[in-house]
Amino acid sequence: MPERALILANGLFDSVFAKTTHGLLRGPSRYPILGVIDPDYAGQDAGRILDGRHRGIPFFNTVAEALRLTSARPTHCVVGVATAGGMLPDALRQELFSAASAGLILVNGLHYLLSDDPEIVERATAGIIDLRKPRRASELRFWTGEVLSVSSPRVAVLGMDCAIGKRTTAMLLRAALRAGGINAEMIYTGQTGWLQGLRHGFIFDSTLNDFVSGELEGAILACARELNPDVILLEGQSGLRNPAGPAGAEFICSARAAGVILQHAPARSHFEDFEHLDCPLPSLREEIELIRLLGSQVWAISLFTRGLDDTESSQIAADLEECHSLPVVRPLEDGVGRLAETVQQKLFS
Repeated sequence: MPERALILANGLFDSVFAKTTHGLLRGPSRYPILGVIDPDYAGQDAGRILDGRHRGIPFFNTVAEALRLTSARPTHCVVGVATAGGMLPDALRQELFSAASAGLILVNGLHYLLSDDPEIVERATAGIIDLRKPRRASELRFWTGEVLSVSSPRVAVLGMDCAIGKRTTAMLLRAALRAGGINAEMIYTGQTGWLQGLRHGFIFDSTLNDFVSGELEGAILACARELNPDVILLEGQSGLRNPAGPAGAEFICSARAAGVILQHAPARSHFEDFEHLDCPLPSLREEIELIRLLGSQVWAISLFTRGLDDTESSQIAADLEECHSLPVVRPLEDGVGRLAETVQQKLFS
């Protein structure tokens, strides 16, 4: 039977927590998508709600409704959200019961492991794929320095914060570089990259800390050996100074990224979910300098424009470009052509 999937986004589709769902709708997707479960938009087209583009992927109230109304039979049910702390919302748990009881394979990228939930395991006779199930130390790779001999240059897409569009920008940049004749590949570091069918990568935040740099190195080595790309894009995670989980130095210090595309959310004043604490986002100027001190350089700034209208974000882009003397782009509004041009100029001219 051909593999097809339903995606669970119950009540969270219009939020940064549904970034996995958004990424799979934009594509590519390991599993063709038959529908999205979110009663807030039942009956509407998911693409229209996401970005105004009709994709022929409907919203349904429940898994049971989707199974009744879809012409093709789904084989998988994908948890399409990334919640704070990776916990499983109760509304999704109930839908997972329905999906498991209907014989669908459950695919989960949360830290909450479905295979540790007896009630779900009892129902999930078709199987469970827990993407964030930690591997034992004996199964992991320690950094050796072999990456230093890889000739394919690396470019990291890092962010000022989490849930800020790093993977989306990296995927769009990969496509733009390929369209320009550059053999570009990408190392995924989160569950959505795997779900999008990317070939090389690992799940950064479920890997024992001592082995993160080694797993990153291993993914780069495999990519270089098997595909010999002109450039390797690295999907960043979290932010260099996110107090709940600082990350990103590995892409510079261990993977030796030659340059950085820095993702910025102008409408945010604090780190995501910590608006009530003394956790303001650092300034762009400080972050650019920090990246320089770590051993790389920011080549361009990419904007996550949620919370801004088109006029506001366009003006902010122009102001930041003048202030920092760097290309500043809005990937979803204007595309990433200028990012691709910048990477080509830096690496190949």
